[in-house]
Amino acid sequence: MTASDTMTATELKGDLFAYVLRLADDAAILGQRLGEWCGHAPTLEEDIGLANVALDHIGQARALYTHAAGVEGKGRDEDQLCFLRKERQFGNCLLVEQPNGDFAQTILRQFFFSAFMLPFWRRLMASRDATLAAIAAKAEKEATYHVRHSAEWTIRLGDGTAESHARAQEAVDILWPYTGELFEADDLVSRLVAAGIAVDPENLREEWRAALREVFDEATLRLPPEGWFQTGGRSGLHSEGFGHLLTEMQYMQRAYPGLRW
Repeated sequence: MTASDTMTATELKGDLFAYVLRLADDAAILGQRLGEWCGHAPTLEEDIGLANVALDHIGQARALYTHAAGVEGKGRDEDQLCFLRKERQFGNCLLVEQPNGDFAQTILRQFFFSAFMLPFWRRLMASRDATLAAIAAKAEKEATYHVRHSAEWTIRLGDGTAESHARAQEAVDILWPYTGELFEADDLVSRLVAAGIAVDPENLREEWRAALREVFDEATLRLPPEGWFQTGGRSGLHSEGFGHLLTEMQYMQRAYPGLRW
C-alpha cells in the first residue's frame, strides 16, 4: 500500500493546494525581485532582458496561483493569493527573496535557481495533475532561456576582469547557503511524490551540480564546499528584508481593497 492509497481526497486536495502555492510564491517573489532592476540594469539590452525574465516568472505565478485557487475552491483568485496573504503565509524558498545586491549577485541567484527549475519543470511535465503538467510544459521553455541567459552572464563576469571575477565569486559565496533548501522534501512533498503529482527534488541534485560545474569551470569560479544551509522559507520563516519586499509588492491591493481597473 502506498502513501497515496491512504490519503483521503480532502487531504490530497490540501497538499496539492499548498504545493502549487509554494511554486507560485517562488515565481512571484523572484519576478518581483527582478522587476526591481527595471530602469537600473547596466545596459539597455539587459534592462529589457531582466524585465522579460521577470515577466516569465510573473506569468508562471499567475498560472500557478489560478490553479491553486481552483484546487482550494474558496472563491479566492490569483490577486488575493499573491497580494493579500501575510509574510508567514508565503512558502517560497529563501533563495528567490534574497536582495538583488550588485549585478553579479542577481545573476548568480538566477543561475542557481534556473539550473534547478529546468530539470524540475521537465519532470513535472509527467505529473498526474494535468494542469500542473501543462504549466510545466510552458515553463520548461522559459527556464531553458533563463539558464542560458544567466549562464552566459556568469561566464562573462567570472572570466572577465579581476573586479568582475571577485564580485561573481562573492555572489556565489553569499548565495550558496540558500541553495540547500531547493532539495528539501517535507512530508507534504513526499506524499505528493508517492501520488505521482510532485517531483522529488533530491533526484535533481546531481543534474543541478553538473550544470553548475560546467558553467563554473568556464567562468573560473569556485563552488563552495557542502556545509550548513539556511532553511525555513517553505514553512513561512523568511529573511529580514522579505517584509519590505511584500510591502512594495502588495501596496496597491492593501491601500485600495477590492479595487477594479
